[in-house]
Amino acid sequence: MTASTLKPLARASVEMPASGIREIVNLVIGMKDAIRLEVGEPNFATPPHITEAAHQGALSGHTTYTQSSGMLSLREIIAESMERLNGRRVTPGQITVGVGGVQVMSAVFLALLEPGDEVLIPDPAWPNFGMAVRFREAAPVPYRLSIRDGFVPRVETLEALVTPRTKVLVINTPCNPTGAVFPRETVEALVAFARRHNLYVLSDEVYEQLVFEGQYHSAAPFDPERVITLHSLSKTYAMTGWRIGFVIANEEISNVLMKLQEPLISCVAGPVQKAAEAALTGPQDCVREMRDSYRERRDAVVEVLKQHDAYLYTPNGAFYVMVDISRSGMPSRNFALALLRHKRVAVAPGSAFGQSGKDLVRVSLATEKSKLIEGVKRLCEYVDERAGARA
Repeated sequence: MTASTLKPLARASVEMPASGIREIVNLVIGMKDAIRLEVGEPNFATPPHITEAAHQGALSGHTTYTQSSGMLSLREIIAESMERLNGRRVTPGQITVGVGGVQVMSAVFLALLEPGDEVLIPDPAWPNFGMAVRFREAAPVPYRLSIRDGFVPRVETLEALVTPRTKVLVINTPCNPTGAVFPRETVEALVAFARRHNLYVLSDEVYEQLVFEGQYHSAAPFDPERVITLHSLSKTYAMTGWRIGFVIANEEISNVLMKLQEPLISCVAGPVQKAAEAALTGPQDCVREMRDSYRERRDAVVEVLKQHDAYLYTPNGAFYVMVDISRSGMPSRNFALALLRHKRVAVAPGSAFGQSGKDLVRVSLATEKSKLIEGVKRLCEYVDERAGARA
């Protein structure tokens, strides 16, 4: 039997586009002289007390199966941290711990969506939203975020997109890839919109502690039953490789998620959960220091962009800046590939985040400041070179 005679693979999986970010990541791995600005990977080491907690957890026997939703002790700590950080009161039964924010987000869509359902997703947005929706043979419906509005959504834009098949509204603040931090009135209006149309809200709040100006506002207080919030320790505590995140929902949804975790992952590794406990209960100076460093890098990048007449806006959170490359005359994917080849700088093409990013690239601030400045200078110079060649 040859491969061509085998039954076809699942259509939704085959037709799902690959991540445009990962395309660049896979190319740059092994290029030792390249400046890497393409991936949201903090260049800080995981704080030592977190690593030590995992070590001690393994030594003390936390190497067996745990509850599918996560250790009760960790979920209790998460509940306490939610009240401390934003005054939100939740029970351990509302919390599901998973293998990073990516996995619990996928579990949420598995719990909510039927084939043919529609999900309103920001454009530009983290590409994994659309990928996870397509897994369910559901349809991602983009709603445009404009630089003119500071990449903050307008409810009237959403109103025109709702159909009887619409089931979920996805929002993200602080935002990847734009760094936008939504005002309180915007978050409240988005939840009110969802209520009017009886939609679930999936609110990605992974960057909740990485805010430079303004204030992060969770969507959950405006409708705790309707809103599902997505969280991760990856960015806040430089724990990307540890793969631990969690989602908070009403207990009906959480009970379904508990069942889904069993066939998906069984459970998260015990030592990793002990590390998460240490992250949330231990000293928080590391978070402030990383945030301050990202702010300093943001300011440096903004200054370079202004010097090259490439400045668009100042992001108020997360650790990303979208840069306009329209003068190059190249689609963002082509530009990113050429920039890597000719200038040894890796950036994420804006088209990876949606149609509205076609003239943009995303620069990650999560790299050493001197390399970051040099990389952005090369980026701007390449835009100038391409623009000059077109003149």
